Amino acid sequence: MGDQMLPMILFGAGVFGMLALLIAAFSGPSAAKAQDRRLVAVRGRHTGGGQATVEAQIRSITSQRETKLDDAFASFIPNPAVLQKRLDQTGKEWTFGQYAMVSLGLVVLVALAAWLKGLPLLLSLFLGLFVGLGLPHMVVGSFINRRVAAFNAKFPDAIELLVRGLRSGLPISETLGVVGQEVPGPVGIEFRAVADKMKIGRTMEAALQETSDRLGTPEFQFFVITLAIQRETGGNLAETLSNLADVLRKRAQMKLKIKAMSSESKASAYIIGVLPFMVFGMIMWINPEYMGKFFSDERLIITGGGGLIWMGIGAYIMKQMINFEI
Repeated sequence: MGDQMLPMILFGAGVFGMLALLIAAFSGPSAAKAQDRRLVAVRGRHTGGGQATVEAQIRSITSQRETKLDDAFASFIPNPAVLQKRLDQTGKEWTFGQYAMVSLGLVVLVALAAWLKGLPLLLSLFLGLFVGLGLPHMVVGSFINRRVAAFNAKFPDAIELLVRGLRSGLPISETLGVVGQEVPGPVGIEFRAVADKMKIGRTMEAALQETSDRLGTPEFQFFVITLAIQRETGGNLAETLSNLADVLRKRAQMKLKIKAMSSESKASAYIIGVLPFMVFGMIMWINPEYMGKFFSDERLIITGGGGLIWMGIGAYIMKQMINFEI
């Protein structure tokens, strides 16, 4: 009886531990600490001046989401700035500590569940690491791609609105704020962030470059370079931005044409990639004892792992064959 209760106790402890990690990760800072930070920010606006005060305000704004969890996990990661940049690109209020806690919880829960199901300890740990590190990375990448796609879809319209504002006589700084208020979605959010930074003393070039570094899209980098060149050389900014909007629309159309032409190759790659797993699952359902050796025999485990690695290499090669830079 005791031997039967021990796995259930371990599994329950793993589930409880993951829930505790999730609660600790998403609970965020306390209200008292948030109030103290606001008081410090208000005090700083009245005690300092110049560029140093602007830098202090920006650091205060960007560090409000940081908690002790972020500092604790950052010491174990070689380059936490890259991961934090990816989290910022999602547009969500996710912190580095929350991401690390979720990943750690998935590693522990999946590894414990696999071990209780009878898998070897090393294989259970490998499976836990694969799911705990891979699944959050895929989720964050999916959110980034969706946000970038939504941004690029509305960005030419935002440039056209910027052109109409310039032709009506509005300065570029005020027109950026109008675009932020009128255009919905990620484009409006990013332009409002640029306008807010300019209000507290940031130059337009610095605010735009920070947004470009965070987004990582060539389209917005074209926009930043265009403004920088125009401010140095002069000329009709409205006409230049109008041409840029037309180029970006044609670039988007070319991407859609390439996507349509490569859809057949993608479908073939999906079928080839899914077919071995479907066959494995069907045989496992018909004869579990026969396929169960892949989870107990070390030779079959190594063979299966090698097969997965070769399949991954083949999928990567096929992806690169249909990936075209525009």
